[in-house]
Amino acid sequence: MSHVELYDTTLRDGAQAEGISYSVPDKLRITEKLDALGLPYIEGGWPGSNPKDAEYFRRAKTLRLTNAKLVAFGSTRHAGSAAKDANLNALLRAETPVITIFGKTWDLHVREVLRVTPEENLKMIEESVAYLKRRGRMVMYDAEHFFDGYKDNSAYAVKALEASLAGGADAIIFCDTNGGSLPHEVYDIISKLKGTLSVQLGIHSHNDSELAVANALAAVHAGCQQVQGVMNGYGERCGNANLVSLAGIFSTKMGLDVLPAGRLKELTETSRFVAEVSNLAQVANQPFVGSSAFAHKGGVHVNAVMKNPRTYEHIDPAVVGNQRKILVSELSGRSALVLKAQGLALDLSKETPEAKKLLKLLQKLEHQGYHFEAAQGSLELLLKREIEHLKPFFKLEGFRVIMEKRDHKLTSEATIKIKVGQVTEQTAAEGDGPVNALDNAIRKALRQFYPTLAHMHLRDFKVRVLDEKAGTAAKVRVLIQSQDEQDSWDTIGVSENVIEASWQALVDSIEYKLLKDQAHSTQHTAHRKRKQPA
Repeated sequence: MSHVELYDTTLRDGAQAEGISYSVPDKLRITEKLDALGLPYIEGGWPGSNPKDAEYFRRAKTLRLTNAKLVAFGSTRHAGSAAKDANLNALLRAETPVITIFGKTWDLHVREVLRVTPEENLKMIEESVAYLKRRGRMVMYDAEHFFDGYKDNSAYAVKALEASLAGGADAIIFCDTNGGSLPHEVYDIISKLKGTLSVQLGIHSHNDSELAVANALAAVHAGCQQVQGVMNGYGERCGNANLVSLAGIFSTKMGLDVLPAGRLKELTETSRFVAEVSNLAQVANQPFVGSSAFAHKGGVHVNAVMKNPRTYEHIDPAVVGNQRKILVSELSGRSALVLKAQGLALDLSKETPEAKKLLKLLQKLEHQGYHFEAAQGSLELLLKREIEHLKPFFKLEGFRVIMEKRDHKLTSEATIKIKVGQVTEQTAAEGDGPVNALDNAIRKALRQFYPTLAHMHLRDFKVRVLDEKAGTAAKVRVLIQSQDEQDSWDTIGVSENVIEASWQALVDSIEYKLLKDQAHSTQHTAHRKRKQPA
């Protein structure tokens, strides 16, 4: 176990996940990002299966990759000769240095899916590998459904492996395609076969039993030197082995240099980049890279982490490019509150009356339905209002929201009156809904005073009923995520009226943006003064 290679199949197996549909530009961007991370193999797709993947490989020839070898994926030949097989020839036209082909290793699939004789399937495997090898490609054989096949008919499963070796395969990959194998089974089976196979061995595991990563580790302990997986664990059904977790485990727990020196700290950013391009929300509690992976909420935990991070952190989050997060809630106590305040450069000590007062206020608000660990923007504003007596950037004089149905179309209009300093501004705006209209109106009113608001927009809007039994009188919690060119932030509002709760969250969102811009402007001015000659 001195060396393990990572093989990424995000663009092929990961793209089979429900909800993912990569365009060719998406795939090219992800390819460059994975290459920059330092992965040695990137499986780009199946050029014989669809025009998109064929185009990807045509355009990928222009990429200047520094670490990765591109891999084209496909199946063994169909009926007839390998030389005339459209799928195999499409693989060759992709002009990748490496080709991975899968073949049927489970006799159930030979009988029920391919519907050919067992002998013909073995010929298909051997002849397909040999045809690609004669044309100068490195060929990896994916032994599809290997573990299920071995458990049903071990003799035939081994014959399938031997057929790939007879064709000249450079590597054999054991696939747990249905994701139903257990780690001890994976370890025992590979251990039995390791001495009889003279090529590199690999593992391709699916997560249907939530054991994909565990099975990959068991395979490595049994002698596999290549691990196939997908960024963030995407894939068909329950997904594939999470390559992010595996990279973290191999690097920080097993002393295996699976990434080039200095690249491990890019793991979090790469994971989030792939999630963004995939148009999927990053899983907060994803190990190593999730926003909650190093989040601490319980008061005992926070207190201990402040004294020594090793007490509740298995690694330093910075090693994988992540960061510690201290969550402030009614459960976290004064330690978390003080630590959060100190992180914002606010003067607050644990034993002061001010800290006790702030904790009571926080507990009271969370009892009313606020959820500050999900709204760090509102929490920062709350602390600064209480500690620094932050003055608001504007004052609401009043607003009105009207909904009207005209010509079978529902429209909303908001009228708002605000005061900035001594100047009063009143304006109106329409929107797709009452909250959108209110958002448009307040921005319109503030535009002349704070032009930078033009660079901010709402990214997400969530409403949750807090007490369903109260019916239409129930409190609602509104969470808003806003974004500008630099970052994003979350704010919150709670009320029996969804418009009022939305207004609270909107005001916090805008106040946070203005406060952030003010701090940036102050830093920029100070920097310029330092640069001026004496």
